[in-house]
Amino acid sequence: MYRKLSLIITLCVVMISTNLALAFQGQSVLDGRPGQEPPAFRQSVFIKSHRVDVQIDNQIARTRVEQIFVNEGTTMAEGTYVFPLPKGVTVSDLVMYIDDIPIEGKILEKDEARAIYDQIVRSLRDPALLEYIGNDAIQANVFPIPAGDERKLVIEFNQLLPVESGIVHYVYPLRTRHISPLPVGELSIRVAVNSNDPISNIYSPTHPIAIDRISDTKFVAGFETSYSQEANDFSLYYGLANEDVNLNLLTYRESATEDGFFTLLVSPPVEVDTERVIPKDVIVVIDQSGSMYGDKWSQARDAAKYVLDNLNPEDRFNVVLFSTGVDVYGLEMQGLDEVNDAKGWLDVVEPIGGTNIDSALKTALEMADRERQTVILFLTDGLPTEGVTDIRSILENVGTFMNPATRIFAFGVGDDVDTFLLDQIAQGYRGASAYVRPSESIDTEVSTLYSKISSPLLTNLELAFDGIQVYDLYPPTLPDLFIGSQLVVVGRYRGDADNATVTLSGNVERENQSFIYSNLDFRANAGGEVLIPRLWATRKIGELLNAIRLNGENPELVDSIVRLSIRYGIITPYTSFLITEDDIFSQTGVERAIDEAEFAASDLADVTSGAGAVGAAEEAQSMTNADRAAPAPTSGSFGGDADDGYYDGNEAPPGEPGGPAPLQLVADRTFLYRDGTWIDTTYNADEMEVVEIEFLSDAYFDLLDVDERVAQFYALGEHIIFVLDDTAYEIVSAE
Repeated sequence: MYRKLSLIITLCVVMISTNLALAFQGQSVLDGRPGQEPPAFRQSVFIKSHRVDVQIDNQIARTRVEQIFVNEGTTMAEGTYVFPLPKGVTVSDLVMYIDDIPIEGKILEKDEARAIYDQIVRSLRDPALLEYIGNDAIQANVFPIPAGDERKLVIEFNQLLPVESGIVHYVYPLRTRHISPLPVGELSIRVAVNSNDPISNIYSPTHPIAIDRISDTKFVAGFETSYSQEANDFSLYYGLANEDVNLNLLTYRESATEDGFFTLLVSPPVEVDTERVIPKDVIVVIDQSGSMYGDKWSQARDAAKYVLDNLNPEDRFNVVLFSTGVDVYGLEMQGLDEVNDAKGWLDVVEPIGGTNIDSALKTALEMADRERQTVILFLTDGLPTEGVTDIRSILENVGTFMNPATRIFAFGVGDDVDTFLLDQIAQGYRGASAYVRPSESIDTEVSTLYSKISSPLLTNLELAFDGIQVYDLYPPTLPDLFIGSQLVVVGRYRGDADNATVTLSGNVERENQSFIYSNLDFRANAGGEVLIPRLWATRKIGELLNAIRLNGENPELVDSIVRLSIRYGIITPYTSFLITEDDIFSQTGVERAIDEAEFAASDLADVTSGAGAVGAAEEAQSMTNADRAAPAPTSGSFGGDADDGYYDGNEAPPGEPGGPAPLQLVADRTFLYRDGTWIDTTYNADEMEVVEIEFLSDAYFDLLDVDERVAQFYALGEHIIFVLDDTAYEIVSAE
């Protein structure tokens, strides 16, 4: 009886999140080390597939979960299934099936679930499932799974999603890495939304979603992956449109005494009258030098043809080819009736000669009409070899001929390009730069970007805030707003306001237009969307890296990168000290890390071409343009098992061969693994006194009620150090 009970309780532990069922082959898990089931018992049952289908009709969310469990062991596997529910939801019409046979499920209120969790944790000395304290749960008996067989579990439930400040928020519990070393075979989430009101912004801070906008009131969002263990619950926000250009606000604050973080989501209407699209001129500038011969030239011509075929009715165009000299299709901007002739001209020209970048840019800029929005698509695969070849002189000439209505989007093909030149001419004038690596397709990269910028709605954007003090906004210079796009702005704020006003202004064909958003709530108390600070830090580090690349190494910038990396766990080639520096929690360790980063960053400004320079440019841009926080490093990045992120005691320690990553992101904190302990990077060993809390003592469980993040900290393991309100707590063993 005792052995049977321990089996059932342990399956509660391992199946608590959505998920990864682990079989124990009919033996007591207490035969091994306290709190650790023998490794052989952890390799039997896993989830073959995990599919989530969500239908949201006017804030009523109907969620259907289908999981297929496979028992690859040699004996029967059975147990109790516990599924945590999102906080604050009201569940009705609960249905559960196993292999199409209905079974009885029980709703556990959060207090009842908490009591079960506490009992299991005390019995097994395993704090993993404490992560979901505060959640209601579904509990059901799971039919035995014979060896070599599988079972399909289906759960269906409804919930009401509230609307807060014009935003609907859906969450599905998905964190599982701390529970099992086994990945989910196939994972997919599909959310279909049907609303009576038009829908504005659609945003997931946790996962890269594909979005299909069916109409202004309907969309489908999807996410798929395989053999993964998700570090975050799936979170989806969508706004209800009530303005011509919609703005939604998300905030986060660690405590009432700390400055807050915010994200603004700005989107135009889904369906816009074509008369509102700003007419533009498009100038395609293509490197025709001899190095473009072959596939590169074919792809470049295809890219140019795609652009010409996708011009708007009121657009004009021209094509500039450059090698040793410069050739143009027309002496002035052309109408759409010339598109076919221009495509025919491209078909008969071949690449030959050198690379005269200065003359090409000058020719294109002289064509630009100051009274019309102009987009220059500039594509090159090499360094300047003809005419003016000094990079800074070329940039000075660009500045001389540039006008405020012109945007340059630069494409560097291959690694033999000057990243300093391309990034400066693009980023300095509200454009963008992209790099096409040898394994990538030119026409795909150009057509993808042009599809996003083909229909400008508002240019020269600016934001103004009234009633709240904001700082450190990223991007610091706003790009133009295009139909079908979404602008994500992040920043910090000081103080609080429940009736702040944000004004978005921009130009529509040279005339200024403003949109005013009132009664915005910048929260005063702790809480909010936990990933906003890491998104802000991701973008800020990207901007700092770009500043070093383009302006030279600066000790203050390096210092900021180091401290942001330590706090938010953002790894770059210049901040790998997070993994290697044992004493990073002291000022001495931080200073050593700064010295290392300064040495590594010195090459950023010195090397502007080659594979390393292009890689650095791409990495910095991916961070500055990120819509989600930088992901946590995988264990595979450090020589461990890439399918496993958490240390369960049955594998090599974190950071060592065969072990998981020595860095974990938990709530709004970063934890590093040092000498058997997970340590919060906000801990300062030189300045903080440590309060010791005995593992599984009454004080240990009492601390769960102090801050909801404590439960997530505890889930890391038995030995941890974390900080709350400037007090450091160390969880220590009874012995």
